[in-house]
Amino acid sequence: MKGTGNSAMQIWRWPVLFGTVSAAGLIVALLGDGWYDVLSCLALGLVAAAGIWLGAVARAEP
Repeated sequence: MKGTGNSAMQIWRWPVLFGTVSAAGLIVALLGDGWYDVLSCLALGLVAAAGIWLGAVARAEP
């Protein structure tokens, strides 16, 4: 069974990326108004859209 598992990097790549982008979006939202709100919305929307898209792709596979 050697070589059949995924490495830690393969398993945690997307959750770490999504968490980092989400945290950055939340921090930016707390820092200011105007363009900060736009950046925050884009960061959090990107994570939401990617999660929905990846979930739909995973469900579509047999």
